[in-house]
Amino acid sequence: MNNKILSGIFGLAVADALGVPVEFKSRDYLRRNPVTDMIGYGTYNQPPGTWSDDTSLTLCILDSLQNGLDYTDIMQKFLSWYRDAEYTPHGIVFDVGMTTRDAISRFASGVPALKCGGKYDSDNGNGSLMRILPLAFYLRAKYVENYTENAEVYQIIHNVSSQTHAHPKSLISCGIYLTVADSLFDAKDLNEGIYKGLFKAEDYYKKPPFSRDFKHFYKLYNLDFKTLSEEHIDSGGYVVSTLEAALWCLLNTNSYEKCVLKAVNLGNDTDTVAAVAGGLAGLFYGFEAIPEKWINQIHRLDYIEELCVRFIKNYSWSDNE
Repeated sequence: MNNKILSGIFGLAVADALGVPVEFKSRDYLRRNPVTDMIGYGTYNQPPGTWSDDTSLTLCILDSLQNGLDYTDIMQKFLSWYRDAEYTPHGIVFDVGMTTRDAISRFASGVPALKCGGKYDSDNGNGSLMRILPLAFYLRAKYVENYTENAEVYQIIHNVSSQTHAHPKSLISCGIYLTVADSLFDAKDLNEGIYKGLFKAEDYYKKPPFSRDFKHFYKLYNLDFKTLSEEHIDSGGYVVSTLEAALWCLLNTNSYEKCVLKAVNLGNDTDTVAAVAGGLAGLFYGFEAIPEKWINQIHRLDYIEELCVRFIKNYSWSDNE
């Protein structure tokens, strides 16, 4: 488990940093100028190894979960990030999603933590999906294996999403993602692990009250999803599209490096699609599969590692677990 936490969090952070310099670049542009290594500057004029709000908000949750699940504390840490630039690589906040910003502003004005998230269809950006991964480690610690067979677990996932993104599409996306993550913890075969997670999530979401919105995830459940051409994969900021793109990249590559570069080079929301894919790729391939040269370029590397190690110690995992 120790390795899984490090590989998942660093898998996400490294992929995020790879995507930051080319966020909003078109797919055609990246076909002509593909990202093949860690670069800098570009869209936000940040040095190589700079991570975005994807990693910052992920670290907020990882830090909050050190002492258990406290929804108010999670939102307080989001506010510390937004107002005071805590959990950032350089002490500045950039690339803040509107739905996330609005939710944090509601919390700052006194709205309870679980009532802050946007509930409209237009609030289905990928801002909760990109930060939800640490919850997989907490749920593993609390519920052990097969935690996704427990309805209470899905409610916790939905609650953490709802702090910023409360529409059913966002809740379902986070639920599917963490169910796949749980499956990949122990998977020997990538495809088998992904599809096992997908179909386990389907068992939960195909029934009311989620059945109406679950139909929007039909592409993931088509038998030909893996073989879809790139032209049929949307890499924009819509949460369903981000989940599809991330899983498609995983299914069509055979290494961490190839997966995250494929995600970045899809264009558009490059950092988040890569971060969502990178977290799962890190879980499956392991920490040693993440190129060392990329890890060494990540800003505040020691800080991210310290948060991971402290989390591990707080939940008393041994290397054999």
